[in-house]
Amino acid sequence: MAAGLVFRRGKLLITQRCPEAHQGGLWEFPGGKREANESFEACLARELREELGIEIAVGPLVESLTHAYPEKTVFLRFYRCRWLEHEPRPIGCADFKWVTAETVANYAFPAADARLLKKLARMFPKPSRRTPGRSRGNCSRQRR
Repeated sequence: MAAGLVFRRGKLLITQRCPEAHQGGLWEFPGGKREANESFEACLARELREELGIEIAVGPLVESLTHAYPEKTVFLRFYRCRWLEHEPRPIGCADFKWVTAETVANYAFPAADARLLKKLARMFPKPSRRTPGRSRGNCSRQRR
């Protein structure tokens, strides 16, 4: 699976998993499963287009990790991404938010994201302008 750390104006984009999904209701970094013969970078660009309606530029790999849940094991690659165009819309997630370094800890994330969350404090850029906060979404698409 590929996940994006999408920064804009000093804030980071997070999404809420649909209630019926694995780890439903928790917050995560947007992304999803790779299709056959798809690179992690192509997967990430496709998933963010499908789930949020945004275009991104995939940047460097920040973290790779494997996490074993009781019901399954996941292999995740987290990439730093640059937002290019379109405002996010919750097409394939329950909700989304732009969060700051100070507020990201207020959201419950899956255990697989714990190691990355510790690294985030030094990755946040300084804010420059106001960013839209959130919007409720559509959970009809099944996510990772």
